[in-house]
Amino acid sequence: MSAPRVLLLDEPTIGLAPAIVERIAELVTEISRSGVDILMVEQNAETALAIADRAYILEDGLVAAEDHASILAQSERVRESYLGM
Repeated sequence: MSAPRVLLLDEPTIGLAPAIVERIAELVTEISRSGVDILMVEQNAETALAIADRAYILEDGLVAAEDHASILAQSERVRESYLGM
């Protein structure tokens, strides 16, 4: 594919070793910095929030929270419910 504008990813880190998850996160970040918009669905909330610009948290198919990923990563509710902190 030449010059894609959007990349859709569905669970790109599922079932992978931690070192591979880290590499996937690096690659997604590189692709984003190159100007490609990315829509990623990911259950690994820690990784997703670390590399995303904006995040939406779904519960039972509804948007439960949305904001800049860095803000959601600091949210006490998100940290307790999705990050196990």
